[in-house]
Amino acid sequence: MAEQCPLGELEKILVATDGSEASGGAVREAVSLAGRCSSKLTAVSVIETFQRFAYLAPNVIGEMAKIAQDQEKDARAHLEKALTDAAATGIKTEIVVKTGDPFSIIIDEAKRTGSELIIIGRRGLTHLARMAMGSVTAKVIGDMPSDVLVVPRDASMGCHVILAATDGSSDGKAAVEEAIKMCHKCDSRLLVISIAKSKAREAEAAEALAQAQDLAKEAGVEIETLAATGKPYVEIIRAAKENNVDLIVVGRHGRGKLDKLLMGSVTERVVGHADCAVLVSRTF
Repeated sequence: MAEQCPLGELEKILVATDGSEASGGAVREAVSLAGRCSSKLTAVSVIETFQRFAYLAPNVIGEMAKIAQDQEKDARAHLEKALTDAAATGIKTEIVVKTGDPFSIIIDEAKRTGSELIIIGRRGLTHLARMAMGSVTAKVIGDMPSDVLVVPRDASMGCHVILAATDGSSDGKAAVEEAIKMCHKCDSRLLVISIAKSKAREAEAAEALAQAQDLAKEAGVEIETLAATGKPYVEIIRAAKENNVDLIVVGRHGRGKLDKLLMGSVTERVVGHADCAVLVSRTF
């Protein structure tokens, strides 16, 4: 019998990997979650191409095609090896290796498979991996058709201590609700934090925490509230470290002026700097 699934009913999970060390944590936790949740696991690897530049040197097209074929073969072999243990334990698996734009293919495959959760590494999947958070990861979160779990290389997705961040917005409320559901299932310690960017905004933060308390009381879950003033992502990361948090739950956007962008700036920074796994909850 499968262990308790911390994330509700997950029939289908998609994990994206490029075979790098940076995405190793994502694959490991995807296999673990698929086993605990009795989910079908689809593993996607994308070979990035640069054919739009081929006209500059037509003679390299053939060589590029050969390189892509070799990369596809290596990627498939890597995924088969990574999912060996999963298949051996009865987990239904599917391997998808495609050539093209990583972001578009990951999103398309998540929609095709109807995956309720996308698991991805914080870096990797692109030559821009030197950034605090890889551009593909940022784009996937920005256009996610489902919740996204970002797993740093050395992190694991535990649920002993969960930290939810809220500013009282609809996305902040969704993050709190998701964290409450998890704590109800896993009997976790739940912390909810709200950060005021200035003294003048402290009343808003207090209101957000009061809203979280009402949601928790309605669900019969105990919570501890944390209030802070300063840069939101800094205070969230600080609280996670001080309380040995296993998982941070955030919404994709907040109340800031940058909410109209692809992804909220606070969420981007939390994902980019957290040592633990981060669940980005989608508001449907």
